[in-house]
Amino acid sequence: MSVLVNLSFPIKQEKLDSFFSMMSEALKDTRAFDGCISVKTYHEEGSSNVLLVEEWESFEKQEAYLNWRVETGLLDVLAEYLSGELEAKKYLPKENV
Repeated sequence: MSVLVNLSFPIKQEKLDSFFSMMSEALKDTRAFDGCISVKTYHEEGSSNVLLVEEWESFEKQEAYLNWRVETGLLDVLAEYLSGELEAKKYLPKENV
């Protein structure tokens, strides 16, 4: 049973294009990481908010990925693009609904 993790990025308007360029490269590694099923990127119409919808085999595999990203410095790089707090939400599937 897979799980979803949604990450909401409030991006500085003037950094939006460079953010997408940077993430285009970074998400190649995300998609190749053990346990990643898919990652989709959405840009909120009329704003500079970006949403990542990640599907993982488990929260544990996503957490291992996040720890790797902390170790390799991606979260430090993201700080220069953010205009506010990064928000992460985790979702479990609800069967029979």
